[in-house]
Amino acid sequence: MTSQKSPARFAGLDGLRALAVVLVLVYHLFPGSPLHGGFVGVDVFFVISGFLITSLLLRPSRAGALGSRRRLVDFWRRRARRLLPALAVVVTVCATAAWVIGGDVLVGMGRQVLGSATFSYNWLAIADGSDYFAATAPELFRNFWSLAVEEQFYLVWPLLLPLILLIPGRWSRIALVLLLGAGSAVWMAALAAGGDVTRAYFGTDSHAFGILLGIALAFVMTGVPDRPWKRTRKARAGSLLVGLAGVGLIVLAALRPETPDAATFPGALLTASAGSALAIVAGIWPGSWFGRGMDAAPLKWIGDRSYGIYLWHWPVLVLVLVATRGFGPEGGVPPLAGAAALVISLIAAELSYRYVEQPLRRHGFRRSFRILRRRMAGTPRARMTGLVAVTIAAVMLAGTAASIVTAPRVTSAAAAIDRGAQAVEEAPVDEEPSPAAEDPGPITVPAGEQITAIGDSVMLASAPSLMERFPGIAVDAEVSRSVWAGPEILRAMADRGELRENVVVALGTNGPVERSVLQDMARIIGRERTLVLVNAHAPRDWIPGVNAELDSFGRGRPGVWIADWDAAIGAQESLLADDGIHPGTAGGDVFAETVHGAFEAMERERIRAEERLELAPSGRAPRVPFPE
Repeated sequence: MTSQKSPARFAGLDGLRALAVVLVLVYHLFPGSPLHGGFVGVDVFFVISGFLITSLLLRPSRAGALGSRRRLVDFWRRRARRLLPALAVVVTVCATAAWVIGGDVLVGMGRQVLGSATFSYNWLAIADGSDYFAATAPELFRNFWSLAVEEQFYLVWPLLLPLILLIPGRWSRIALVLLLGAGSAVWMAALAAGGDVTRAYFGTDSHAFGILLGIALAFVMTGVPDRPWKRTRKARAGSLLVGLAGVGLIVLAALRPETPDAATFPGALLTASAGSALAIVAGIWPGSWFGRGMDAAPLKWIGDRSYGIYLWHWPVLVLVLVATRGFGPEGGVPPLAGAAALVISLIAAELSYRYVEQPLRRHGFRRSFRILRRRMAGTPRARMTGLVAVTIAAVMLAGTAASIVTAPRVTSAAAAIDRGAQAVEEAPVDEEPSPAAEDPGPITVPAGEQITAIGDSVMLASAPSLMERFPGIAVDAEVSRSVWAGPEILRAMADRGELRENVVVALGTNGPVERSVLQDMARIIGRERTLVLVNAHAPRDWIPGVNAELDSFGRGRPGVWIADWDAAIGAQESLLADDGIHPGTAGGDVFAETVHGAFEAMERERIRAEERLELAPSGRAPRVPFPE
């Protein structure tokens, strides 16, 4: 609107930024909150960026005409001043802290730093197979994917805008931009339907609709005259209702549980984007009550620092969790850890804003370096200040380089799983039967040739120990396998005649367990075989329920035994990888011994049953029907 002196400071946008970053903070730092879809805050940022940057480019500038070399250089220089200082501080400080902590948090550090420095984080993450929504090893700068999308927009859009303006008619341009946005949303839905949610979410092409909606809004609002009727009480009240409706749509989208389909990708994201557009219109309305309310001091303070807060919060959370318990957010976020990460992030963002971002934004890079040089040649106090700044910068750069050079190739969990997979692959197909494993006493457990083991990545990591403890055991284990796969695997083995007399199942790590699935597995195994269910140990909120269900299912059920892996490894968690789930070599030995202990208990019970049978007056044991 022509009444606005500076489109860079439109009313209400700081408050909208504050809302966006608060949604993301709550989603990441306090995942138990009702804001299950708080990640839609990123789409609020996208709409703001599309609107703000396009409005800025459309206004006259002393740097020359739109599309001129001087204008482009001036725009990119201003963007660099705004974005790069805080980004450099966060990357170097957090990478150095990760180097000090060490371990899995360093995995992929080179790719992450490269992606941050080249504005390509999202595409490098896609190429590397990263999964934004999976519970995997901590990725320190995972939240930088959205910055890459925006930075790609900042680079490309000033070159494309002059071509768009060649299209005659404002509404023709708006229609074209909206059509491109619709195509982006449809593309996201298609990718999500194909099961590649991370590609749909990270891709600049599939996640451009929010930015394109902001661009269309800028085309609509730029140059619209300020009429007297717009400042009437009725018009302002109407704009207030529009703004509240917009905020309501954003919050509604954030409250919706995430689903891996078009309902969320792009459904919830489009809802938040539409709400953002309504809130922007209401905020910039002449004399807007809504804009004045969104510019309240607390919201403005957060909005001014929203960029830094967004940058800091995720790396700080990862570092806090890894430093205090050895693994990152994939194992859940305790409220105290989330609160600590929030406080640290706000303090770091304020320090960065005050002492790095604002000075460089005000003076520019070259002038700032000249000021630093003058300090180094000035009074002793000034020299000391400059020397401290240079020393800190040098240490952070050295720490970042060290974090890249010393980063392990894969996580400790992945290394354990790879060792197990190799052991299974190299196991001999036909092995001479070996005598049953015996303890120095009357208890004899089944030989390996009598055992089939089916499991997930925990069993896979333990495979070398299982094969050593039970030579000839048949191990069928895969990463990310859940209990729902159990009946199908067992049925296929039974049909092929490959199911042995004793079956070990360890499928509780990757999700809740239902009684009906356990009953299906017991039915397939049949009364002539025994079933050993290995319970689960992992920093996941469903594990207690899984173990309770397994215990309840096995209690008093003939032919079913529980191997208490949770208790066995819970007393010695140092034998697990950094993720707190997968056993290393010594942890695998504990897994194998736990299974061995279950077979021992089974054999002891068999001996006791035989003794009771011998003592029974009739010489006949009561019949116990097989549970259905």
